[in-house]
Amino acid sequence: MSVGASRDEFLQASIDEARAGLAEGGIPIGSVLVIDGRIIGRGHNRRVQRGSAILHAEMDAIENAGRLTAADYRRAVLYSTLSPCDMCSGTALLYRIPRIVIGENRTFRGPEDYLRSRGVRLEILDDIECVRLMEEFIRARPSLWDEDIGEPTPGA
Repeated sequence: MSVGASRDEFLQASIDEARAGLAEGGIPIGSVLVIDGRIIGRGHNRRVQRGSAILHAEMDAIENAGRLTAADYRRAVLYSTLSPCDMCSGTALLYRIPRIVIGENRTFRGPEDYLRSRGVRLEILDDIECVRLMEEFIRARPSLWDEDIGEPTPGA
């Protein structure tokens, strides 16, 4: 994000969710689901907090939006502080969410090319706060990060 530029309110809501997750002892990734300019679901990575195998931020936001119609999903925009993984990307594809706004993809890059090949519009913001949150977390908790993205812990 350039100096002096204002941050998108929906990205800011995602960052607020990421900070909430970190404060709870989890992984600082946040997400919101937006339809017609309104947040209808928000969430953050809660794998640690809930002992969940799948509760990534995007999954949490979609779940918290509740049951929606196919037409609702096709008007939705999914915001995430980090490039969505295969699982979260698959959920976006299943429900045909047409646009995903990504805070950053420096620290982790999901299947962005595949999403594009399936017609999903991606907007990568390269937001420095999103990068900082993940870099600091990965440095402090590398084993937990490896677990979250399905990587074996070195030496384990």
